[in-house]
Amino acid sequence: MKIIKASVCLLICIFASLALPIVGECTYYPISFKDSSGNTIVITRPPKRVVSLVPYVTEILLMIGAEKSLIGTTYHTPSAWLPKKTVILGGFILPDLPLIKKLGPDVIFCAKRQLRPLTSISWASQGKTSPILINLEPRTIEDAFQIIELIGRIFNLEKQAISIIELQKKDLELIERKVSRISKARRKRVMRIMGRKDIMAPGDDSFQNQFIRAAGGIPPRFGKKGSIVPVTLNDWRRFNPEVVYGCGGDREVLDTLLKRPEWAQVDAVKNNRIYFFPCELTCRASTHMGYFVKWLAASIYIDEFSAPENIVLPQGRLSERAIKIGLSYIEDASIVETRIKDFVNKTLLIRLKHPMKVVSTLEGERDGIEVVGNHYYPPPLWGISHKSGLKRLRDDTLEALGLSPTTTSVLFTGADMDNLAIAEETYKEIQVYALVTAGIRSNAQRMSKDYGPFYEPDARKHKGPGTINILILTNHRLSKRAMTRAIITATEAKSAALADLDIRSSYTPLRHVATGTGTDNIIVVEGDGEVLDSSGGHTRLGELMAKAVYKGVIQAIARQNGIDERRSIFQRLRERHIEILPLAMKCAPRDQEEGFWERVQVLLLDPYHESFVDAMLAISDRTFALKNKSIIKKVTEDIAEAEATRTIGRHTRLSKCDALNQLPSPIREALSAIFTAAYASLEAKKQ
Repeated sequence: MKIIKASVCLLICIFASLALPIVGECTYYPISFKDSSGNTIVITRPPKRVVSLVPYVTEILLMIGAEKSLIGTTYHTPSAWLPKKTVILGGFILPDLPLIKKLGPDVIFCAKRQLRPLTSISWASQGKTSPILINLEPRTIEDAFQIIELIGRIFNLEKQAISIIELQKKDLELIERKVSRISKARRKRVMRIMGRKDIMAPGDDSFQNQFIRAAGGIPPRFGKKGSIVPVTLNDWRRFNPEVVYGCGGDREVLDTLLKRPEWAQVDAVKNNRIYFFPCELTCRASTHMGYFVKWLAASIYIDEFSAPENIVLPQGRLSERAIKIGLSYIEDASIVETRIKDFVNKTLLIRLKHPMKVVSTLEGERDGIEVVGNHYYPPPLWGISHKSGLKRLRDDTLEALGLSPTTTSVLFTGADMDNLAIAEETYKEIQVYALVTAGIRSNAQRMSKDYGPFYEPDARKHKGPGTINILILTNHRLSKRAMTRAIITATEAKSAALADLDIRSSYTPLRHVATGTGTDNIIVVEGDGEVLDSSGGHTRLGELMAKAVYKGVIQAIARQNGIDERRSIFQRLRERHIEILPLAMKCAPRDQEEGFWERVQVLLLDPYHESFVDAMLAISDRTFALKNKSIIKKVTEDIAEAEATRTIGRHTRLSKCDALNQLPSPIREALSAIFTAAYASLEAKKQ
């Protein structure tokens, strides 16, 4: 084993000397290198207690399998993807230093801006050894690859890191081949927009502009360097972007832009070529760069990527892996990977031993079905598939799988089949399976309150499909009545899961819990054996179906979207489109913004105050049931007064801030109380 390790290290060392200037000497351990701040770092063994204050580093740690070492991180990483004991340390801008000190890490991955406050911590006062501070900041895609490889070496997980790099390089090479078939004259001018009030963009040297070039686009050159730079009206008009994109947080600046006629006179706005992507893709040079570049390129060049002459790879089946479903009438079940229009798709296929009836909310009642399934088509195909329509998507999918449309019933989703949840419930001789995929980030809605766009929401308003698909199978034969009634049972269970998770409507997140997404579908398979005739809520069969669906929806959402009951109050507020940092900055006393935000964050990290705000979020959905709403104000005033009295020894008036006025009253009063308490803390420091 030692010889093997030494050989691997030698190969890595040779590779590093050729291509990875960030890496220094290459013994197995210790590992020595210079970080992005120029500091020499020496690692003598794999770290065991790690704090990551940088979201893209946290992502790398999780992807390479180093999550057991992660004891603390920021609230920017979804809680469901973190180990249960991982402590949330606040946000990237101002992490909670006393809490970091209390954890006693041996390594802290941090941004350059965080180095000074971290070095000011007196670790010896608690008998703790000073941790190693590592600053790794990529400026280019190549830098990001070096960082992934380096972190893999630090944790003795080189193979996993290199595998991630190779996969991303394959994605980038694919897009390079595809866009090479597009003439220079047809290349699009593409711009990433950023900011809140004023339009900003990445600097000329940013990896974000490298993403655009890798996707075959032409990024702007404003002669300004940096991660984010201002864009003047002359810059905007002169570049005249044909495609504009941002992430969820950039919607505000887009709304501002469209209200100004002078800013709307560019091709991207005129032709509605404005797209939004998840912020964890647009803003990070990390483990999903290739994935994002594929998605971006396919959004820029929908027509070109749809053309058969621009397909560069063989199409059809690639691989298959079995999954286990313990029902006697199932021949086999598997996840099948296919390549369609150059992109990898994944399909859950369940082959039946003999033809059966199914009830599908997508296709209606069908007979003679031999295969049921759930097909994931990835983001690069969303725009292409929406343009060509459902029938073409279905035909292309079944052709790639080699299946007959007359004997196959399949659903379609934008949720990855790797995140499939299989839930089983049994009672005596009754056995029920629910196979669920779920994505709720883009088109979750509350029926009776939200509008219903056709099929999928348009790309300008949403990030992509967010479908909950459910396949229900039992070890009994279901009558037609039981099959159709199962749809109601499953729908009610799905809505119960969304309510218990507090999944917000994408259209009215401040006001409403979602009941589903606009594209949910269900298949109920007839099954085999003794006939059961009822699947309603008062029957044992209905109970088992509901429990299986509920469990499956909860698990699938956690896997696909990282949402579970453990998520922080910061994440809960963001799901309501409440960005607490800019809100706090607007309400902060003049020249005390940073200190004010620090206190707000500390208060929200405290379980008592977090629970208080959490309760107000719940009440905000039920204010219509309150006969006397003054109780809300009384409770929040008591919270604010108690904190103010504790810190400055006297009562202070509840903070008033116009920026809170657009919020529902319970949330407005709760945040007002938190802000008042934060203000009291600042006052206490002056005394």
